[in-house]
Amino acid sequence: MTATGTGTHTPRPGAAPLPRMIAAQAALETRMLLRNGEQLLLTVIIPTLLLVLFSSVDIVDTGAGEAVDFLAPGVLALAVMSTAFTGQAIATGFERRYGVLKRLAASPLPRWGLMTAKTLSVLVTEVLQVALLTVIAFALGWSPRGGPLPVLLLLLLGTAAFSGLGLLMAGTLKAEATLAAANLVFLLLLVGGGVIVPLEKFPDAVQSVLGLLPVSALSDGLRDVLQHGAGMPWGDLGILAVWAAAGLAAAGKFFRWE
Repeated sequence: MTATGTGTHTPRPGAAPLPRMIAAQAALETRMLLRNGEQLLLTVIIPTLLLVLFSSVDIVDTGAGEAVDFLAPGVLALAVMSTAFTGQAIATGFERRYGVLKRLAASPLPRWGLMTAKTLSVLVTEVLQVALLTVIAFALGWSPRGGPLPVLLLLLLGTAAFSGLGLLMAGTLKAEATLAAANLVFLLLLVGGGVIVPLEKFPDAVQSVLGLLPVSALSDGLRDVLQHGAGMPWGDLGILAVWAAAGLAAAGKFFRWE
């Protein structure tokens, strides 16, 4: 408001600066994500339980060395998938069904700004996940190797890949179909994505196909760096980059707001 005279003010209507709107929407998205019981189960509790259970009990042959050294990178990949893909797909699908996205699209916040806010919310949640899982893994005797830059690039590209796929599913399917499909994909990739069970345990003809999945590329890349001390895993980064570009492009083209 501006003063036009003593004790007189006139309103100055208008939208807040774009960065402030995106930050506010991202904070709201993060609070909603952390308050949702089902998504909290997917994003935090399930990865934590899997890490503790399979590191403590000899159920799956993870090869030479401590089981936690194999499992921790895979569980980090699972956490990224659960947040960026499964949780985001389900939440966005029901927001679309109930008309939330339609109303937000009519607000001063542009549509790309809303998607940016959702991505920031995913990143904030992932930071919390990675911190929690890292502490638990250290408590279980994890001894990571490798540098932080490859890990950061893998996590960012993995987030972009799963976000694109999650938004594509939420923007094209009905909410109930998104709920069923997202949970089914989560379970299938948990079993066949090299997260808990090494890809070497699958038949040779299947390994080459499973290795091209985004969760396989992310878990294998993280494992190469953190377990074996490898440098930049260019092959896995390339697979994730292709998935990210294809998923985000398809989501941008086919996403329906109503």
